[in-house]
Amino acid sequence: MEDDLMEESEPKGWLKNGLAMAVGTLTAVPVRGPSTIDRSTARAAMVLAPFASALIAVPAGIVAYLGGLAHLPSLLVAFLVVGTVALGSRGLHLDGLADTADGLSASYDRERALEIMRRGDTGPMGAATVVIVLGIQVSSLAAVLLLPWAPVLVGVVICVSRMALWFTCAVGVPAARPGGLGAVVAGVVPKAVAAFGFVVAVGLICATMIPTGRPWWQGALAVVIASLAVAALTGRCVKRFGGITGDVLGASIETALASLLVVAAAGF
Repeated sequence: MEDDLMEESEPKGWLKNGLAMAVGTLTAVPVRGPSTIDRSTARAAMVLAPFASALIAVPAGIVAYLGGLAHLPSLLVAFLVVGTVALGSRGLHLDGLADTADGLSASYDRERALEIMRRGDTGPMGAATVVIVLGIQVSSLAAVLLLPWAPVLVGVVICVSRMALWFTCAVGVPAARPGGLGAVVAGVVPKAVAAFGFVVAVGLICATMIPTGRPWWQGALAVVIASLAVAALTGRCVKRFGGITGDVLGASIETALASLLVVAAAGF
């Protein structure tokens, strides 16, 4: 399948369509939708996801900077930053996290789990998971905001967390059902790109950690732990649902963001 995808000639406008799909799917920024959505467009969209997320990361970093400039409590600023990220993504990633948690906790019957996820309403496990993950993000971010150059680190972490899609949508990961976003993006990212993304993520986080006064290797550790968390989540979803759905994409992003912030906040 991977060879077939790589050998296909890319349709004209695939990069423009991919960027439009990435921005339209991952952010609340109004953009004209792609003229066509095929595997080439989906591949470009997933690869460009971290770059498109700069449209969220920059405002979040500005909020972090202004909050520090106004000497607001770091916990309050952390709430504002996380709120900015949620608004910037229209809350879709959090919704995906809730639906994935509900599906995983609902039943070992694959069809029943997928039906619960398809409904869109949030059950008790989904609500609890969102509260816990948001609590982890906010409390960890509050500690990160006390570091020098924190706004820059915040922006980089947000963009890097979107690289989770490079792993969740890597070649070999199937779709849970024939319809929906999951079916469009499942297995579209070449494994070489996912591996390259891991190296780039390590480099970016390590370089950003240095001016904060934290050891550079703490950035590498953050990426490793976030990657393991995303891999574990993706593997669990493939086992339970038979593949990924659009909800799993959101869950992987929120999981990666929480993992990165936890390690970044640790005082080694």
